[in-house]
Amino acid sequence: MPSTEVHIAEAERIPLWVKAVVVLCVVLTASGAVIAFVQPGMLVEPHAEITAAVRTYAGYLTSRNAVLAAMLLVLLLMRARRALGNLLAVVGLIQVLDCVVDCIEARWTIAPGVLVLGILFLVSAGRLCGPLWRRDAWV
Repeated sequence: MPSTEVHIAEAERIPLWVKAVVVLCVVLTASGAVIAFVQPGMLVEPHAEITAAVRTYAGYLTSRNAVLAAMLLVLLLMRARRALGNLLAVVGLIQVLDCVVDCIEARWTIAPGVLVLGILFLVSAGRLCGPLWRRDAWV
């Protein structure tokens, strides 16, 4: 194989640390889906009443997280670099917005961790697609 093909193959490879971040994201997102479905009380304050509305929104969270986790895993296994990077960016932006909501609602203990995860996902997305603020990272 000519050296240019080897160079291209190495450039197309997903770095090991990005794979680890994707697996972490899959585990955390899938765990959130399971928790929302099985024990929605873990999503609210300790003595909050679990109403039908809470269960409905927990179901939506289950759907969202299950699909995101499944697609991240499928794209990783397919080695679909750009699509994986784009989805990681979406998940990272969700985490950043979750952090903003946590701050607005004064959940100071979890906001920093959520922000760190969001930044980690966005950095990983940038590694796969290039700078996210540039148009060519998305097309």
